[in-house]
Amino acid sequence: MASNGPDGESFEGTLRSIAGALGRYVQLSVETVDLEQLAEFIGVDPVVARDWVESTGSWLRANTERVGEELARQLPASARRPARSDLLGGAVPHPLDLPTDEQGLALAALDSGRWTVEPGTDTLTAKGDGPGPTDALGIVRELRVRDWIVAGGGLTLAGRRALSHWLDSAA
Repeated sequence: MASNGPDGESFEGTLRSIAGALGRYVQLSVETVDLEQLAEFIGVDPVVARDWVESTGSWLRANTERVGEELARQLPASARRPARSDLLGGAVPHPLDLPTDEQGLALAALDSGRWTVEPGTDTLTAKGDGPGPTDALGIVRELRVRDWIVAGGGLTLAGRRALSHWLDSAA
């Protein structure tokens, strides 16, 4: 579960905001109650009805202010981690993962120089003869997330090992 919303507010802060809004709603509701009508409906003196409404409103306001804090304390630790605006930003694949066929082909093509990463982008391009990448944008991200390539498209030590594992598994 993500802890930060699109506006950057933490999940705990969101719970507190919801509880605060609920408290304000209760307060407005209490203030707009037609006490004469309520007293007549219940069959009590309007002064008694006003006391009930005021004490109930005070209790509800006091408890809704604590609800946000209580819910935030009860959140599991995983929900308290700050989220990134990028949903895949928290992905942490192991650098020793076996590459998929597409990733292995991309590593081999980058290593041989048939493919390159366009400077300043996350796009793969083919050089010379041979087919180009099928997912020119996504594959670069996958390789970078796994620490298999550097910004310019060169293979890291982990990338060379991944390529080696992929080649061994194909044999």
